[in-house]
Amino acid sequence: MTRHETDFELAAPPVVFPGDAAPESAYRVAHDLLARRAPVEALALLEPALAEDPRNTGLRSLRAWAFLIRAQLGRAEEELASLVADNPSDVWARHALGRALERQSRHAEALPHLRLAAVMSGDPEHSAAAARVAAQVAESQL
Repeated sequence: MTRHETDFELAAPPVVFPGDAAPESAYRVAHDLLARRAPVEALALLEPALAEDPRNTGLRSLRAWAFLIRAQLGRAEEELASLVADNPSDVWARHALGRALERQSRHAEALPHLRLAAVMSGDPEHSAAAARVAAQVAESQL
C-alpha cells in the first residue's frame, strides 16, 4: 500500500464562525476535536447543531471532515458533493471530494475535482494530489 492509502491527511477546512451561539460553540469544539483526531466526539456535537441549522456550511464541512477521518467515504462523498454543488468555488470541499473519490479508487471521477482545486488554490499539495491521480488514471488506461 502507498502512503496515501494508509495515512489519510487533509488540512482542516477554513474556520467559519456561524452567527448563532449554539452552532458557533459546536463548531469551535468540533473543530478542536477533529484536529485532535476525535471524529466520534465531534460528530456527537455536530449532529444536534446541524439539526438546528442544516444548511450551515461550516458545520457541514466539519461533518464531512469527520466522515473522512472515520473512512466513511460514501457519507463524506455525499456531504462534499452537496457542499461543492452549493458553492463550486469552495476549494477545501472540492479537494476533499476528490480525495474521497480517490480513496474509493474512483480515480477518473476524482481527477477533475483535484485538478480544479489545484488550479484554484495554487497549493503544491493540491497539485501533487492531482498529478498522483492523473498518473493512476493514465496507468489504468494502459
